[in-house]
Amino acid sequence: MDRAGVLYKICLNFSAIDLHPDAVPERVMSNVYEHLIRRFGAEVNEAAEDFMTPRDVVHLAIELLLDPDDQLFIENPGLIRTLYDPTCGTGGFLSDGMEHVRSLQDRYSIAPVIVPYGQELEPETHAVCLAGMLLKTLESDPGRDLSKNIKLGSTLSADKHRGEKFHYCVSNPPFGKKWEMDADAVTREHLEQGFEGRFGPKLPRVSDGSMLFLLHLLSKLEDPIKGGGRAAIVLSGSPLFNGNAGQGESEIRRYLLEQDVVEAIIALPTEIFFRTGIGTYIWILSNKKPKHRKGMVQLINATGLYEPMRKSEGNKRRRVGEDQTAEIVRMYSEFVQTKESLILQATDFGYRRIRVLRPLRKKMIISEEGIAALADEKAWEKRSAGQQAGWLGLFRENLGRTESWHWIESFAKNAAKCDDDLGKVDVGLIKAFQKAFAVHDPDMDPVTDKKGNVIPDDDLTDYENVPLTTDIHDYLASEVLPHAEDAYIDETYRDETDGDIGIVGYEINFNRHFYEYQPPRKLEDIDAELKAVEAEIAGMLAEVTA
Repeated sequence: MDRAGVLYKICLNFSAIDLHPDAVPERVMSNVYEHLIRRFGAEVNEAAEDFMTPRDVVHLAIELLLDPDDQLFIENPGLIRTLYDPTCGTGGFLSDGMEHVRSLQDRYSIAPVIVPYGQELEPETHAVCLAGMLLKTLESDPGRDLSKNIKLGSTLSADKHRGEKFHYCVSNPPFGKKWEMDADAVTREHLEQGFEGRFGPKLPRVSDGSMLFLLHLLSKLEDPIKGGGRAAIVLSGSPLFNGNAGQGESEIRRYLLEQDVVEAIIALPTEIFFRTGIGTYIWILSNKKPKHRKGMVQLINATGLYEPMRKSEGNKRRRVGEDQTAEIVRMYSEFVQTKESLILQATDFGYRRIRVLRPLRKKMIISEEGIAALADEKAWEKRSAGQQAGWLGLFRENLGRTESWHWIESFAKNAAKCDDDLGKVDVGLIKAFQKAFAVHDPDMDPVTDKKGNVIPDDDLTDYENVPLTTDIHDYLASEVLPHAEDAYIDETYRDETDGDIGIVGYEINFNRHFYEYQPPRKLEDIDAELKAVEAEIAGMLAEVTA
């Protein structure tokens, strides 16, 4: 604006408006900012969720974060605590956290003090946050410049608060945003520092970096020996279940759950963000779990707790009002098993992915169908026209021949020795011949190798996810053998971490845990409804043709 010559004029216009906090409270100013984002965010082609979080979501997260420490604040008047946001944007979480504790003055003789810290990637929103912090003061230290605690840069690749720990952490990282710009630094820290750094488990796919912020926040919590810390992070649904067993996302969930740092996950209503209507979740992390929460994870289904907005803008048609916020915080605080609040063990989310094999029961039959099937094999495509013609001639000389599984390998190698024009016989070509001419015969004895070991049939290989609380052999006996009596577990398919059979995976499936059976509608009701619709359509057509 300065380069365009309009900054001075705009400042003059704003200076004529009374925006003093006594005239315009901070919460009202936040609402004004939200209105501007909703109205003009789309026009500048920006995703609003990249740089702001709805204030109702902010307020809920802060309430969940601070509620367990109410007694601590009562017993320690004026207690000083730090609040950190690694994706602070314009400072919504930080401002609301400070305002929330100021509101506790009616509850306590002296309200606790929250000292804000943050980091932001975008220069424009970083500047807004700096301006907000310049206007804030701490009653215990009114001369302190809080803007110095707000850093500029990418948190993942350039942590400007390296080595610092905080009592509370909050974040709303962008949903589904790639982290390719940070990949070199993150990968280097992962390889060089391992669990001594921020990114000890395997890394997620580069298409979504939100789970890296889970690990980052965990690393920023105050050490348990100093009282520990808690974190609240707003995420989309994908970090709950994306990635298969052994992949980065699953390994991150595994680490968080096995380290027992996940206190609760709250499913929020849809349509509460301005530019997306997807389901969102608040994860509560803690490295100082109280005794009654140890080893447990609380899932809260708050998808039905919202107020419809009288005038919706964009995708935000609902908000979490004060009554709903109080209800969610109550369920979290009470930690009681109900229809909307489930208390589960961390192991309830884990499983072992085992590989189930079945013996090879195939023989070789040279047929025209098999010859035609060769055209689909890559190893066959690599042969010259002359080589292909030579092999086809040999196979047609043996049409109808039925042999054992191993015959095709010796046949091909002997043929190549006798005729150099057929080319080299490699493993790929042998497999192509086997795939083309193999015929399954369930009455055959299993095919074995030279050592007498049964050869598995690759076409019948399957994978099963066995709950961690279930023995894999018991699972095989009850769930697999009744349908495939010759199936067996591949004992070479093992987990990298514990070395046991099967690869460990973790997923948090809200739909499965909160599933309620809905009986199908009666056929008579459906039929009556269809007839009513047909009659309505017929009436409309009659009006058109009349």
